[in-house]
Amino acid sequence: MKKLLFLLFVAFQSFAQTKSLKISAPIKESTPESAGMSSERIKRIEDMLAEAIKNETIPGATALIVKDGKIVYQKAFGYADVPNKVVMKNDHIFRIASMSKAITSTAIMMLWEQGKFTLDDPISRYIPEFKNPVVLDRFKMADSTYTTKPADKEITIRHLLTHTSGLGYGVIDGDEKMKAIYKKAGIVDLFTTNPVKIGDNIKKLAKLPLHANPGEKFIYSEGLDVLGYLIEVVSGQTFDEYLQKNLFEPMGMSDTYFYLPSAKADRLVKVHTKKDNKWVHFTDTFYDVDYPAKGAKSFYSGGAGLSSTAKDYATFLQMYINGGEYNGKRFLSKTTIKAILSDQLGDIWGGEKSATGHGLAFGLVKAKGEGKGGSGSEGTFDWGGYFNTSYFADPNSKIIGVLMKQTQRIGEDRTSTLFRQMVFAAVDE
Repeated sequence: MKKLLFLLFVAFQSFAQTKSLKISAPIKESTPESAGMSSERIKRIEDMLAEAIKNETIPGATALIVKDGKIVYQKAFGYADVPNKVVMKNDHIFRIASMSKAITSTAIMMLWEQGKFTLDDPISRYIPEFKNPVVLDRFKMADSTYTTKPADKEITIRHLLTHTSGLGYGVIDGDEKMKAIYKKAGIVDLFTTNPVKIGDNIKKLAKLPLHANPGEKFIYSEGLDVLGYLIEVVSGQTFDEYLQKNLFEPMGMSDTYFYLPSAKADRLVKVHTKKDNKWVHFTDTFYDVDYPAKGAKSFYSGGAGLSSTAKDYATFLQMYINGGEYNGKRFLSKTTIKAILSDQLGDIWGGEKSATGHGLAFGLVKAKGEGKGGSGSEGTFDWGGYFNTSYFADPNSKIIGVLMKQTQRIGEDRTSTLFRQMVFAAVDE
């Protein structure tokens, strides 16, 4: 009976997306010239990536360029699995790690549009364990004991979206004290094949001290994991279900998951590193290398847990380029998109002197960044992932670039930077 009631509850929930008066076509392949780009200049990008494979700078990659809603370039390079000679293909699946954050932020803003909360609500209103936060005062490394002092304000949803909550990032935190505290508390930071639930993890996290008072500093953190759990609390669905029903399925992102179906597990690209000047599988790590193909498949990390393809992620970005609509479905309003793509940090990120900023979901190029060249026009948004994946999207020129790789500790790799500057150099309108 409980299962039936739950299914009925979900069935009668209104979907976050609605029908749109605007109907764009799904992204599909076309020629560069049809979208005002030069085939000759795009060939330079192909040559650059092919040279990186030849020189063993990277083991493999997939590159995708969208202009005006058209896929003007898509190609796979090298290998998805070098030791086993598995050739890279366009539909290979990559661990996108922190590229998950923008998807989580988007889901939050879809619920915000439904009036489920305001961005300046304290998170403790929905997750009570965050009430009365404290800041780390003194720490003893010998036994990881510490003292705290009360924070001067509550953590808000906006703080979590902008990495100004004061939370840390455990095993990848830049502060050894916070690493030790998170480890002792048993916090799951990133990828796990163990039977962990995000609610249990977040409730433990809520009891730990903060780096700083909320709103004071940009500290890259597990704030998006907290928001993944918030989505469960306010939607009545698991985070995974919410994303599938309200984003991935209606947008046609058929290869984006927290955990891969067994039928697609062989399309997951191996993470590579160099040993004795040869490409090998990367195993010297804190996470389970079988993630996300095996294990309990129960931990939905909003900050780093998703896997996807280049085309799926470009589809997600195209919705933003379209002003919140994709294929006749309205996911976010144009006014919400404008807020998401507005700098939220001001002087915390360097103010007017900074070339970049941070909105509610992405890093942003500011006017000074446009002037430096190679990054896109003011308002271009971007981010990347722990395993060497990256993307950018320019709403002004309507260009999207996605470059997917899976590497760790390989030395200098400038292909992402070169890819981005060469994509903008290929515009020929």
